Amino acid sequence: MRHRIPSTTALRVFEVAARQLSCTVAASELCMTQGAVSKQLRALEEAVEVPLFIRVNRGLVLTDLGHWYLQRITPLLASLAEASEQLALMHAPRTSLTLRMPHILGDRWLLPRFAAFQQAHPDIDVQFTNQISGGGISPSQADGEFRFGGGSWPGCEADYLFGRDMVAVMSPTLRLRCAAALERREFDSFALLEHFEVPHAWTELQQALGQPAIRPGRTIRYEFYSTLLKAATMDMGLALVPRVLVEEELARGDLVQVLTGGWQSRLGYYFVLAGARRHEPALGTFRHWLREQATQTLSAGQAHRAA
Repeated sequence: MRHRIPSTTALRVFEVAARQLSCTVAASELCMTQGAVSKQLRALEEAVEVPLFIRVNRGLVLTDLGHWYLQRITPLLASLAEASEQLALMHAPRTSLTLRMPHILGDRWLLPRFAAFQQAHPDIDVQFTNQISGGGISPSQADGEFRFGGGSWPGCEADYLFGRDMVAVMSPTLRLRCAAALERREFDSFALLEHFEVPHAWTELQQALGQPAIRPGRTIRYEFYSTLLKAATMDMGLALVPRVLVEEELARGDLVQVLTGGWQSRLGYYFVLAGARRHEPALGTFRHWLREQATQTLSAGQAHRAA
């Protein structure tokens, strides 16, 4: 069937001519002569052995089969153009990156360190967005993402950064008010605050402490850790959070750690990228730097737990 596959030039000319219904207008759009357009259309009709146009005084009229053909080749031409563009982008050296990142992670961890990356690599331009996807990463969407989860996403590579080190915190005022209840592990005296993505956190805490099941008076879930921490500082309950996100509040005394020295969750923050992107130089440079920063953070957390 190879003889039935027309040239892409003929197909492109057909698509434009069918859309414009004029060889003259099509020639202008394609930067070709009117004669060249007519020649390509005749060659296409000869190749498929089907009349695609009716020639009239004022231009062209699609036949029924021509209209059917147009509907089917238009998305194919678009897919060819997109694939060729993506291939060129994947092959060309990239000096810019677009990364998705939760706001609190950038505010609390990445941005305080990012100036060092910019100084070391001024030729790499990094742009950030907080629009997080839920599935895989395609080359046309983003170069990488910071995600919270278990570390496995189809078609992606994931580097664990930090976040499994969880702590229970509450406001100093609420701790004073509920000191006796905390001592007796009576959690029905206040609300438990947790993230929507970590509904199992209290069960993990219970298992780590080897204690009876926690029976809270009520549980309030939040979509963002920033909102959850704000609620905790306003005496609204006991919060479970990754230690790396609450260090500022602990240092200022806005929140205090209670119950235990911390425990390890099965979820954490990862840097995730599409497998097809792993060999790109700019992304590799950023990924190497990110791993070094994460290693320092993990070491600091281990030292804190040991102390």
